Amino acid sequence: MKRFLAVFWSLAILSVYSVDASRPVKVACIGDSITYGFGAGDRDTQSYPARLQALLGEGYEVGNFGKNGATLLRRAYRPYFDQVEFRQAMDFAGDICVIHLGVNDTDPRAWPNYRDDFVGDYLALIDSCKAANPDARIIIALLSPLADRHHRFMSGTKIWHEDIQEAIKVVAEKAGCELVDFHTPLYPYPWHIPDAIHPDEEGYGILAKTVYSQITGDYGGLSVSMLYSDNMILQRRRPIEISGMANAGDKVSVKLGRKTLKTETGLDGKWKVEFPPMEAATGLELRISTKEKALEYSNVAIGEVWLCSGQSNMRYALGLAKGGKEAAEASTDPDLRFFDQWPYWETYDVAWPESAVDSVKNLIYLRPATWKTASPKTSSGMSAIGYWFAKELRDSLKVPVGIICDAVGGATAESWIDRNTLETKFPVILRDWINNDFIQDWARERAAKNVSYKKGDKFARHPYEPCYLFESAILPLGHPTLAGVLWYQGESNAHNFEAHEWLFPLLVDSWREWFRDPEMPFLYVQLSSLNRPSWTWFRDSQRRLLECRPNLGMVVSSDLGDPTDVHYKDKKPVGERLARLALKGSYGFDLVPSGPLFKSATVSGGEVTVEFEHGDGLKPSTGTEVIGFELAGKDMLFHKAACRLEGDRAVISCPEVKEPVYVRYAWEPYTRANLVNAAGLPASTFRVELDKTF
Repeated sequence: MKRFLAVFWSLAILSVYSVDASRPVKVACIGDSITYGFGAGDRDTQSYPARLQALLGEGYEVGNFGKNGATLLRRAYRPYFDQVEFRQAMDFAGDICVIHLGVNDTDPRAWPNYRDDFVGDYLALIDSCKAANPDARIIIALLSPLADRHHRFMSGTKIWHEDIQEAIKVVAEKAGCELVDFHTPLYPYPWHIPDAIHPDEEGYGILAKTVYSQITGDYGGLSVSMLYSDNMILQRRRPIEISGMANAGDKVSVKLGRKTLKTETGLDGKWKVEFPPMEAATGLELRISTKEKALEYSNVAIGEVWLCSGQSNMRYALGLAKGGKEAAEASTDPDLRFFDQWPYWETYDVAWPESAVDSVKNLIYLRPATWKTASPKTSSGMSAIGYWFAKELRDSLKVPVGIICDAVGGATAESWIDRNTLETKFPVILRDWINNDFIQDWARERAAKNVSYKKGDKFARHPYEPCYLFESAILPLGHPTLAGVLWYQGESNAHNFEAHEWLFPLLVDSWREWFRDPEMPFLYVQLSSLNRPSWTWFRDSQRRLLECRPNLGMVVSSDLGDPTDVHYKDKKPVGERLARLALKGSYGFDLVPSGPLFKSATVSGGEVTVEFEHGDGLKPSTGTEVIGFELAGKDMLFHKAACRLEGDRAVISCPEVKEPVYVRYAWEPYTRANLVNAAGLPASTFRVELDKTF
């Protein structure tokens, strides 16, 4: 298919240049108000056709035949076929026709009534362009984005917009014409669509560059994602995809170790090759080349690759952790490697300079990084949890282990979820987010402080904003194959566990889709102990979220917290507990994966018997008595309860509660509850109503 596209592109270019060399190549831009240049200020210089003319230069003549409000559908309220601009475009007889129509067809007067006509009407428009110039090269565009601020976004427009995108793909296949994507380049930049429909001048510039690359095949030459560098690790025992961009029609050669694969870029400049799965290896060379350019990477390894993400407790550096300086000094290991991105600006309680606010608005927030090998000079800045997790895997698997760390202090869960997921499943969280109660007030206040130099800019952006970190941190990684994800986040969502119970499954789904692995392990850390009153409820919610999706795992950290410091220093047990989950679930090791998890409870004679998963060898971690259990009757007034251990069961009783209705454990924000299993792993916080146990 790629070879076909490359040949098609070459023939298309030849056909364009086969016109009379004494005149410029004519480019007809056909469309609605977005082609016209509505909102561009001076449309004669700032509309996308005008910007395209500047990019293409004297060898081209670009005609703007956009009509405000035009529909593609001929039976809708303002069909393009009936407009003077249509007749002008046909008289122009473009050698290249770029068509962008369909945005106005999302109107309830159009798509709901006449959707069955869309493909036929679009094909008729293409036929008209061909009748005007039989040699015309036809390029049709996927629709530019509609922002969630659009007044009809949730009343049908978003769904109809998606339906039309799919119909346009059908048209392109049926007509055998080219497809250019106006959606993806603009989608992460909603502020470039200030009225929710029309791009601003910078947005029109993005569209012009997109069309320029499609017409000329110039995508800036060979390039790959930031994850490619010396010392990189690729996932073992899975097909190894190497991908990137180059100019259309370029022949790309990729050599990994002793094997070489070749391909050609398509019209969109994209290319990829796929090597068969490989076992663990080190010292490989990766060379990617075209005729004009070569990229070479040394000391490439094949091993296990995990992504660490979340907020500051995952970001917390090894050198600051308990025992971390000593661990860093002893960390020399060429096959423990990490790719560590740090923010340009931390989210401290300060106003960022105007230059920082502008950069963040343009998704420039994390510093570029390269893969590094563990050593005393490099490891102290690495995620402490990530380091101890990786070290445990290295010791157990004896293969190279790579950690990608993208974690941001104070980050909200919603900031890591892709835009389309939130637009579809939780759109209300996108609306006026700086004043949105779904988002924790601390996060909103800190964001407002950071961007206060741009107080009048309603489109100023911040890392805590919904979608932001997905767009600035995850999207640039591309689609690497991962062994799994380690997640430590929740402190900035603990005010509203009910909202988080919507968000967390969406996060898992979002990342599994992005990384193209519907069963990707997602291992997360339950919040620790801290004197914040909502944390008991949040920890219990995290426990219950284990059942929301398959292939999840949770480690308990409530025994490690600090009553006044959210950044407790003892991170080694957390990394090792995450490694236990991975070694059991992903690598088949025979070990206890976690501490006791509530399974069921029964009442008999005023006593409550609680059974646990992973409850073998229940015991107190300190002293001789288990502490942390409480009982309540229907009055919901809880009293401390005694605990008697019987194998993998705990028998709970309390003289003040004759008829127990509720049982809970470790139900204090900062808890000293001490129940562990034979492996010494702590039990999770839980609260259940006895006739509704889960």
